[in-house]
Amino acid sequence: MPKTVTIYIDDKPYQAEEGQSVLQLALANKLDIPHLCYHEDLKIEANCRLCLVEHENKVTTSCTLKASEGMKINTKSNELVEMRQENLKLLLASHTKNCPKCQKQLPCPAFALMQKYGVTSEEYERKMLDLAIHKMGGAAEFDPNLCVRCGRCVNSCADIGINFLKLEGVSSNSHLAYSENPKVDCIYCGQCTVHCPVNAIREQSHLEKVEAALIDQDKILIAQMAPSVRASIGEEFGQEPGLNLEKKMFTAFRQLGFKKIFDVNMGADITTVVEAKELSDRLRKKFAGEEVVLPMFTACCPGWVKFVEFYYPDFIPNLTTARSPHIHSGAAYKTWWAEKAGVDPSKIVMVSIMPCTSKKYESEMEKLSFEFQGHKLKPVDYVLTTREMAALLKKNKIDLPNLADSEADLEGEYSGAGAIYGASGGVMESALRSAAYMLTGQELPKLELEEVRGMKGIKRATIKIGDKEIKVAVVATARNARNVLEEIKHGKETYDYIEFMACPGGCIGGGGQPLTSTAAIIKKRIAGLYSIDAKKTVRRAHENKIVQEFFSYLADKPSLASKILYTSFSEKNKFE
Repeated sequence: MPKTVTIYIDDKPYQAEEGQSVLQLALANKLDIPHLCYHEDLKIEANCRLCLVEHENKVTTSCTLKASEGMKINTKSNELVEMRQENLKLLLASHTKNCPKCQKQLPCPAFALMQKYGVTSEEYERKMLDLAIHKMGGAAEFDPNLCVRCGRCVNSCADIGINFLKLEGVSSNSHLAYSENPKVDCIYCGQCTVHCPVNAIREQSHLEKVEAALIDQDKILIAQMAPSVRASIGEEFGQEPGLNLEKKMFTAFRQLGFKKIFDVNMGADITTVVEAKELSDRLRKKFAGEEVVLPMFTACCPGWVKFVEFYYPDFIPNLTTARSPHIHSGAAYKTWWAEKAGVDPSKIVMVSIMPCTSKKYESEMEKLSFEFQGHKLKPVDYVLTTREMAALLKKNKIDLPNLADSEADLEGEYSGAGAIYGASGGVMESALRSAAYMLTGQELPKLELEEVRGMKGIKRATIKIGDKEIKVAVVATARNARNVLEEIKHGKETYDYIEFMACPGGCIGGGGQPLTSTAAIIKKRIAGLYSIDAKKTVRRAHENKIVQEFFSYLADKPSLASKILYTSFSEKNKFE
């Protein structure tokens, strides 16, 4: 057990673990010490110098000051307040001069900071920068003119193992930039956006397009929500992480004007069935001694897929050909449901609400479009992140936590297997539940595969299916993916099936999630998803009656099935 020490903050005693920083202790006790660059999951660099405190008559940063027995900390002197304000002015000088939201006093994290700590943009002068906004595919973007040089995005990009972002220039002229190295590229995961405290790096917004579609009387708007969103969006409204607000979200969608409320979880069930069948086919060949490409890799995370296509193209044949959940359900609703409901598919606008920025990039892929009833259709038209969805609700004065519950429309029904897709290990667990049945005709004796659950970056397990054992792994973040791929490449490890996700904890820790994302919060969200699964009557994707109906529809339409169930991959160059 760590040694406990007593320290005094503003003359009040607090218990701290020896070695804990004063800022960490203050935050744990809800004491307000301003800070901008600190994040509990990233390395401490003390870039912003807002968290100043006094100790032994010296001013120092509380994020670097370690607790020791009897130390006395002052956080409230006039001198400290003035120093923090001055540092905040300097930090936000270029941001507020370049930020259209701050100029108009519209909601912006930087403007909120100034209001909270009594700083106004008229108190200082700083030249305006004129640097180009950089687009990361169709996923995220950064405006170097708004950068406050806190380093969070750079550190988060390095932490996951990509190192695409960097701070360029010196002192007040430093700004956000990207690596020109042709062998280093962004994978669109958006971890930078979920760590930026001032909206300088953010998702590429689809909000205006969705708002325009909502008032277009000629369109049929369908909302489908990813598993993770229901367990995280409440945080934007002061609720505990992991609280399942799906039924209140269904009500909110209707209040916004969506005509139909379906669910990405149903699409996850489709993906599970398609992927489990492919896995079963590959394993049968292995068991029969035939030549087959193994391990099979999951492919429902477009950030991970971009990583393979750019950094490890030799592994492209290992990827499952199954499309991702919201792409599967988007196409299902524009074909099977449209025909069933007698609706013109060209009038459908499919909006996915996702915890992810790379899903925006995915939704724009030309290869996913298909022909149906004389129309060329995209499975998904627009993608809103959890943050964007919360902003839309707030703009329309929808008080999410206090809404009445309602249900999704019938075709949005899903199994427990679909719900856990949001957690690292969930895709694998879902697929194995169905693959076991496809291989043996019997269900797994125990549905909960604890071996593949949790926040650990690499999880390895041997799963028994019938009289066979298959070796699996679950991997989160590019850094860990690189380690596992190198193991395979050099023959150090062999596997049959591997789930890969670009973000820590899986989709639940995605780049489109609320800005409060930390490992501790992600764990609570994960628990919320497994709770949904545990309460479901149907917990295997292949038992979902709606999914069975969809596959029955496709049974005599092999050409359409090949167009909307499967995809292909190719080597990518930088910025592709």
